[in-house]
Amino acid sequence: MTAPRKSLSALNLATVVLSLMVGGLGVWTIFAGPTELMPVHWNASGQADDWGTREAIGGLLVGLALLTLLLGGGMAFAVDRADDPARRRALRYAQLVVVLTIPLISLLIASASLSGATDIDGAVPVAMTSLVLLIIGAFLGRVGPNPFVGVRTPWAYKSRLAWERSNRLAGRLLFLIGLVGLLTAPFAPPPLGLYALLTAVAVAAVWSVVESWRVWRTDPDRQPF
Repeated sequence: MTAPRKSLSALNLATVVLSLMVGGLGVWTIFAGPTELMPVHWNASGQADDWGTREAIGGLLVGLALLTLLLGGGMAFAVDRADDPARRRALRYAQLVVVLTIPLISLLIASASLSGATDIDGAVPVAMTSLVLLIIGAFLGRVGPNPFVGVRTPWAYKSRLAWERSNRLAGRLLFLIGLVGLLTAPFAPPPLGLYALLTAVAVAAVWSVVESWRVWRTDPDRQPF
């Protein structure tokens, strides 16, 4: 019992520290960031199509920091209240996904905006996006039922088997997409690499949703609507 408690304490500490780091970067951006307009949105081709002030970008980062803290803290609270060790472990993986991905996405947004990048369909942005997908995929299959992380369809909530299989499928698909994206990012001609990545994620999402319905429909222990 000692090891899980230590692991949970370290994860809670990481939640607070990473939230403070992203929030601190947001506050710095608001008060000391570049004064000229910076890109804040990019279209499907990776081209900047909207710009904002340092206050807008800093506010976004502060918001993402608060989101990390709220979601990660909520998961930690749920872990403390769970009686089943398997349930605690599954929720801990959900917290881990939150703590790893939202700060990383925040840093990607900050680096693109603060550097003034008007084109993010190159090898580095595609590789970093692929890394986020790989990290999510590595742990998604172990995440237990929760309101924030995973394939959260009505069928998955009505069948534990549907939750497990659809999230396991989604995790494997995202991990594979992320791995292939990392390996091919230096060679894929822009914007083909970004298009392929977005298309693959969309297919994985639809496939996982359909899988949750399919498993629920055949699960003898499913709950009715």
